[in-house]
Order: sequence, then C-alpha cells, then structure tokens
Amino acid sequence: MTLTMLPKHDKAIDITAETCPMTYVRTRLALDAMEEGQILLVKLKGEDPVRNVPRAAADQGHEPLDLLEQPDGSYVLVIQKC
Repeated sequence: MTLTMLPKHDKAIDITAETCPMTYVRTRLALDAMEEGQILLVKLKGEDPVRNVPRAAADQGHEPLDLLEQPDGSYVLVIQKC
C-alpha cells in the first residue's frame, strides 16, 4: 500500500488477497485491536468487498469516512473506530 496522499491513520491493512467473508473478518480483527477514535485504512479490491466491508463496519457501529480509488484499481477504505 502506498502511503502517499492517504489520510492520517493509526493502522493500515491490505485485504486485497482475501475473499468474502474473510475481508470483513480481517477488518474486524484490526478494529478490535484499536482504541475508539483511531483511524484504520483498509486496502481492498473487488466489487463485493467494496460494497460489503463499509456496510459491515457501519453495522458494527464504526464510521466509514471515505473510499479512495487507487491507480492500481484497488480502493482504500478509511474507517474510524467508534
């Protein structure tokens, strides 16, 4: 994950090699290890993760802040732990 031009964050994970439901399992494990208010960047790829991971994070009470498309076709999801 290129960290240039990405928001300030406390942790970053790359789940581009994962498939659903492991995409959110990995995201949730990362969020569980963080403090409230911290920012997690999640690099993901594919239609299902782009649609499902932000929704699942919101369903768990976290705040998806942004979804940034990257030059390689992946996305970086910015989540604030709540």
